[in-house]
Amino acid sequence: MPRVAGPAEEPGSPSPGRTAERTGGGSRHRPGRRGQGRPLRPLRHRRRDQRLTAVRRHGRGAHAGAGLRIAGGPTGQGSGQESPRPPEVDRQAQLSPSASRWQAARLVSSVVDDDVPRSSAGLRLDEAFEAARPSGRLERIFGTRDFFRLWIAQVVSATGDWLGLVATISLAARLSEGSKGAAIALVLASRVAPGFFLGTAAGVIVDRFNRKRVMIGCDIGRAMVLVTLPFVDTLIGLVLASFLLELLTLMWQPAKEATVPNLVPREKLTAANSLNVTAAYGMFPVAAGVAALLAKAAEAMPDEGWVTTLRLNEEGLAFYVDALTFLVTALIIWRIAIPVRARHERMAAERGSLDLGGAIRELREGWRLVAANPIVRSVNVGLATAVMGAGIVFSLGALFVDEVIVGREADFNLVLFSLGVGMAAGVGSASMMQNRLNRSRGFVVALMSAGGVLFVAASVDRLSLMVPLVVMLGMMAGPSYVLGFTLLHENVANEIRGRVFSALLVLVRLCLLVALAAAPALSEVFGRLSDRWFDGDITVMGWEVLLPGVRLTMWLAAVIIIIAGALATWSLRSGARLRVGRELVDDSASVPDEASE
Repeated sequence: MPRVAGPAEEPGSPSPGRTAERTGGGSRHRPGRRGQGRPLRPLRHRRRDQRLTAVRRHGRGAHAGAGLRIAGGPTGQGSGQESPRPPEVDRQAQLSPSASRWQAARLVSSVVDDDVPRSSAGLRLDEAFEAARPSGRLERIFGTRDFFRLWIAQVVSATGDWLGLVATISLAARLSEGSKGAAIALVLASRVAPGFFLGTAAGVIVDRFNRKRVMIGCDIGRAMVLVTLPFVDTLIGLVLASFLLELLTLMWQPAKEATVPNLVPREKLTAANSLNVTAAYGMFPVAAGVAALLAKAAEAMPDEGWVTTLRLNEEGLAFYVDALTFLVTALIIWRIAIPVRARHERMAAERGSLDLGGAIRELREGWRLVAANPIVRSVNVGLATAVMGAGIVFSLGALFVDEVIVGREADFNLVLFSLGVGMAAGVGSASMMQNRLNRSRGFVVALMSAGGVLFVAASVDRLSLMVPLVVMLGMMAGPSYVLGFTLLHENVANEIRGRVFSALLVLVRLCLLVALAAAPALSEVFGRLSDRWFDGDITVMGWEVLLPGVRLTMWLAAVIIIIAGALATWSLRSGARLRVGRELVDDSASVPDEASE
């Protein structure tokens, strides 16, 4: 039966004026109608008012971000007390006015769910929050408009990166006085080597400062360095410029990776990482096309006057366009509403920004986390070895085609195209099955499968067999990369996420350098050993199997990837057993307390 309000009021109940204020002043709640016997259901409204007032006590800033307007007024209990606001509300209160409404709604809903009992009015409030979530086609694909802007920035930046890399290799070959291969290797080493010494330190910087400002500053700095490259006439100058570019990239990339989980819902992280992979590696054909167009434009320009002054040759035009892409990226990132970290995190970073000892302690903390956390450890080892295998395929692929398959250069291009198609298919399948896929298990399965497929692909000697196997290799390598980054996003705290990704990038660069530099040398050594011990081939069940050094090196890479997958599986299982053991200990410790009660 609905309650009927009479002329008398219950002790402690809110006054008619305050009731009208809290309920919005509708005609059903005007003081003049209280004596007419209309059903007011004050108990239901009181529960809703208690829920909303509890949210108001946590801070009005969160509701300003969520687009809610809550009238003031005390509740039945604790009306004069102010409870401290949790860090999540502080973080949301620092959002810029252009922050997405559904992010604020989700945060307010989580605060309400933690502090106020559930009720029918509360469920309707949750439904209102869910209704505030974006539902357009753009949001369904990218999660939020802010992440869409960040993805566009990555597309533009990746195109410039590939274009600049092609121009850098061309300039290194032109400036070399002796061996072109040695000059190119030296320049590429200058792009990889800084990650070994300063990669994790860059992660500390990313965690201490505003990540949005770090990305903008790095983009502007890279544009300034690129503008000077057309005027570099020595190989040493090119090496130094490449070194500076890599330093800025070391800070930009972890800042971007650590920002993604703050812009994308948790259930969209796998799709977001798939889009990131597409933006990073899918722009190489576009950059190659742009480089060809710039080369044609440079040939059409007269070699005199301001063209010569500005060095508008093939490499110069590429460097200028690359610098322009970084400026456009900085402008796009400047327009993104990136949530500011909690106040206590920001104050701690400001207090320790000039403390070298604190930076070293945080650096050690990041490495300890990589070693102690089973998920972080398995992902870092798995991704690093997978990148090493891909680097070996890239560095030895042309040699394998020449020595084993005896094909043309176009055949190797077909192999690279097949690898790209397979990676695109694998990334797409991981995105479509993200809600039904066990990420930890899928990561190790994809990793070990990639190693097995690479071993089989290195065992064939026909292009018609190798191409589909390379497609399968890409289909396994793509999901392992996407799922690995998703696991890191989901299992690493925001305040140390930059250091974790920097540690990962250090390992990736190390393995990539080993693959690019050491793989040809290993192939030469294995080739000599094969000629000495097996005369270059063996017979297995009537089949003659050639054993050139390039095949033995690719087999070694496949075995390393399989072993890394097995280690990742063991690490994840040991972490699961440790968590179960801790839960059992906690449960057994709580039994005597319950019995004593």
